[in-house]
Amino acid sequence: MRKITLNFRALQSFWAIAKLYWWDSTEKWRAIGLLGLLLVFLSLDSTIAVNQLKQQGELVSALVNLDARRFWQSVLLYAGASILLALTVSTWQYVEDKIRLYSREWLTQFYLDRYFKNNFFYKIDTFNLEIDNPDQRIAEDIKEFCHRSISIFRQFTRSFFNLIAFAIVLWGKSKLLVVILVVYSVAGMLITTIGFGEILVPLKKEQLKLEANFRFGLVRIRENAESIAFYYGANRELNCIKQIFTPVLTIYNKVIAWERNLDVFQNIYDYMTWILPALAIGPRILAGETGLEVGALQEVGGAFRKVFRSLNIIVNMFESLTAFIAGIERLESFSKVLEDSKVSPVEGSRTVDTIEDSRLRLQHLTLQTPNYQRTLVKNLSVEVQPREGLLIMGASGGGKSSILRAIAGLWNSGTGAIYRPKLERILFLPQHPYTILGSLRAQLVYPRIDLNISDEEIYRVLNRVNLPNLAERFGLDTIENWDRVLSMGEQQRVAFARLLLIQPSYAILDEATSALDIQNEQSLYQQLQSLSISYISVGHRPTLLQYHNQLLEVFGDKTWRVSPLPRSDR
Repeated sequence: MRKITLNFRALQSFWAIAKLYWWDSTEKWRAIGLLGLLLVFLSLDSTIAVNQLKQQGELVSALVNLDARRFWQSVLLYAGASILLALTVSTWQYVEDKIRLYSREWLTQFYLDRYFKNNFFYKIDTFNLEIDNPDQRIAEDIKEFCHRSISIFRQFTRSFFNLIAFAIVLWGKSKLLVVILVVYSVAGMLITTIGFGEILVPLKKEQLKLEANFRFGLVRIRENAESIAFYYGANRELNCIKQIFTPVLTIYNKVIAWERNLDVFQNIYDYMTWILPALAIGPRILAGETGLEVGALQEVGGAFRKVFRSLNIIVNMFESLTAFIAGIERLESFSKVLEDSKVSPVEGSRTVDTIEDSRLRLQHLTLQTPNYQRTLVKNLSVEVQPREGLLIMGASGGGKSSILRAIAGLWNSGTGAIYRPKLERILFLPQHPYTILGSLRAQLVYPRIDLNISDEEIYRVLNRVNLPNLAERFGLDTIENWDRVLSMGEQQRVAFARLLLIQPSYAILDEATSALDIQNEQSLYQQLQSLSISYISVGHRPTLLQYHNQLLEVFGDKTWRVSPLPRSDR
């Protein structure tokens, strides 16, 4: 009973993913139409195959009886059926590939939309650590799901059509053989699913997870290659990646051991099918039974093997089914997380209210870490006046950057309210600026895609942020790996160029000039002061005080203090 429950659970998980495209999507009628076309050609496949088998028997009987006319007639009919079958198989394979293409396109776009909606990619990484490697789930697991699901559907459907078509042939030749076949098939299926299923399915699921962790470890080393090299951390990283790789080999060794056992059983089970038809019908031919020619053994043997393989589709496909089920479970768990709009790690926990307003202010804000285990600041109230600046300073780890995350809506654990304009009117400049995969022109207007800024304006702004030769070095439309070709100081000045080009209502700067010298910092902040922009800065340098109107000090023990600063000339 336990195994039946497991199988039913796998079907539930499969339908939870499949129905997104086949039942809920706007493309379902095209998908169903292609599926119907696939069924037509699969049924035609079985019909032609039955005719081929009949002609094979006719050909053998004609040779035994020395009947030339019957021989050539069967050859021509078999050749014609072969040509038609080749066209049929090519057609249903093409239709199958189209279904894979359309389903992968729709499901990938569906998951990507959910993944990026409301910064879910960030929330999953912060709140749902059990969802490992979401990139693999979107890129690999969806591809495997679309490929394997239609393949499995085709194989089961084709087996069903073959079962009906060839069972009729077999029943007409030997009813005893049909009974033997059913008993033999059921026994094999039970041994495979019950004997091997409970072991191989969990092993395959664990293998997918460990392989993904190993791949993530290698990607992480590539992304942080320079830092590791500066630390002389190659040996440490090598030992770490080897420790991650060792469980991969261990689980793989277990998988191949059990797959070997499964292969031994499947091969013995399969090879025995060659002798069973001969044992059932051979003595009848040797006894000279009326109407039973030698060619009948060819026909019965072929029909037996077709029906046998149709009944044992689960046995024959068990290895691929285990990997498919493991992938389904990963996709379903990912889908459930994406459906949860709150993604809150604590049931019934309170959250900060975010209210749209023309000004930015925090009102009685008590901010906690996402797991609610630590309070960063308590009952904080402060307002940023139009065209003024607020500087946040304090001890490291005291919650300075966390306040910015709360303003951005990334963290909402706690109580109180945040009044702010729409996020489209706020530009965030983190300490390590994000460089996109695109041209220099695209870098300078990120994240906006609707701005049409002239080359002259871009050159002028680059000159203002002390990057006069940047466009000449690379060109505005050249695509480079900007994270590598630009120094951290240059990246921070490119981020300021974004600010000057986009000119939002509010700017949030988190250590945005930490890699710059005092002169460059002064130049950038003076330009910021000349704009009609309100801004909040997080920093440690006392030189930043002169560019702001208020100072918010966060002391690291939940307490804080707001002090006015002498007004700067703007």
